[in-house]
Amino acid sequence: MMTSESLSQAIERVGSAVSLLRNQNWPAFTFPVAPEFTNWRDEQRAWNTTVALMDQSHHMTQLFLGGDDLIELLSSISPNTFKTFRPGVAKQLIAVNKDGYLIGDGILFYNHAGREGLVLIGHHLLIDWVRYNVELAEAAGKDVHYRLEPNSHMRDGAPTFYRYELQGPQADVVMEKIFGGPVPEIKFFHIGDVEIAGRPVKALRHGMAGQPGFEFYGPWEDNQVVLEALMEAGAEFGIRRVGAKAYSSSPLESGWVPTPFPAIFDEDFAEYRTWLPAARAGSVAGSLYSDDIHDYYMTPFDLGLGRSVRFDHDFHGREALEKIAANPTRRKVTLLWNAQDVADIVRSQVEPGTPAKFLDFPKARYGLFQMDEVVKNGERVGISTDAGYVAFDQLYMSLATLDNEIADGEEVEVVWGEDPISRKDSVDQNHRQVKIRATVAPAPYHEFARTVYRADD
Repeated sequence: MMTSESLSQAIERVGSAVSLLRNQNWPAFTFPVAPEFTNWRDEQRAWNTTVALMDQSHHMTQLFLGGDDLIELLSSISPNTFKTFRPGVAKQLIAVNKDGYLIGDGILFYNHAGREGLVLIGHHLLIDWVRYNVELAEAAGKDVHYRLEPNSHMRDGAPTFYRYELQGPQADVVMEKIFGGPVPEIKFFHIGDVEIAGRPVKALRHGMAGQPGFEFYGPWEDNQVVLEALMEAGAEFGIRRVGAKAYSSSPLESGWVPTPFPAIFDEDFAEYRTWLPAARAGSVAGSLYSDDIHDYYMTPFDLGLGRSVRFDHDFHGREALEKIAANPTRRKVTLLWNAQDVADIVRSQVEPGTPAKFLDFPKARYGLFQMDEVVKNGERVGISTDAGYVAFDQLYMSLATLDNEIADGEEVEVVWGEDPISRKDSVDQNHRQVKIRATVAPAPYHEFARTVYRADD
């Protein structure tokens, strides 16, 4: 439940940011579409074997932005370059604190030439920081403004856009049928103009599950017509609509960490913490436990976002990030969990005694920030984040950031369960901590997603 208490007030009341976030409830995040259309295993397999349609119209926050001073403002708070930013090109916008640690990320692109010329889409972590800076700039007389569109759980009425992701090895064949000819040549993270069922549609070339595809979007009033056209064209190719359960696991295959912990707890964010409602700060779940909030921080390079960093302009945190860029200490990986250890956790739920922390399928996430300690020889070597099961590979896996010294193929251990156990409603108060053996692999896990699909990024 949202309250008027600011993050600053909540930290002062509780005594520390760590205590607040470990014990603060965060509602279970569900995507506002059907949980399953066939079943989540079938839907997961579809984006690897045939073609899948993901409805992204409802679950993301959208921030519509405009004003002549907007690009200057965004450039001042982001390591991204804007020298080549133009209509028809999208970018993965990031921001860092003064010490170079990540605040969050989102997708930014030109919407149209009108008052709301740009739109930033993603989780609210980065969006809130951008909103705050826009409000400061506007109060200072700058020509900037925004309109916030929350996700469908928090918004009355329809969204501005529908967004349908068409993904999988048969996606291009389906699109050839829709277009009556070759698929438009659109580079990765570029946007083209197409037509579907007689309606003008924008097509963003990218993929949520690391497979070839497009995100189609347009005005909400066209949503049903476009959806029906896509499903009809894909019927002979085994198209599947992807429900909320399967969609929640797609980042595991694309290698994208959806909610990195935001580094907003140092002095340079003091005023921001008085502006930000405590309820929007989220909650920390997992075995990583430290009294030092900095142990939860990650750099862009820790999560594979270094490609978004350019030192061709001044921005908040530049000096520190330059030092980090010269010698990154961690990298993003996939951890392939040991099948026997996963089975032991599941078995513990139906045996006498204290069970291990419950392991959900297809996603094991019980806070906004899932942060589990990764150890080797008893020493912490990284943080495991999003975890879940991928039916196509029949693997339980997680995305993690590990010390660079840990090579692909090595075995580490993921500590699963909390000690001490937090007071969040989402945590089993009766559970024991266990260690799960895991093999280090690249992220994204599938070679296609790492090489061919991102080759022109």
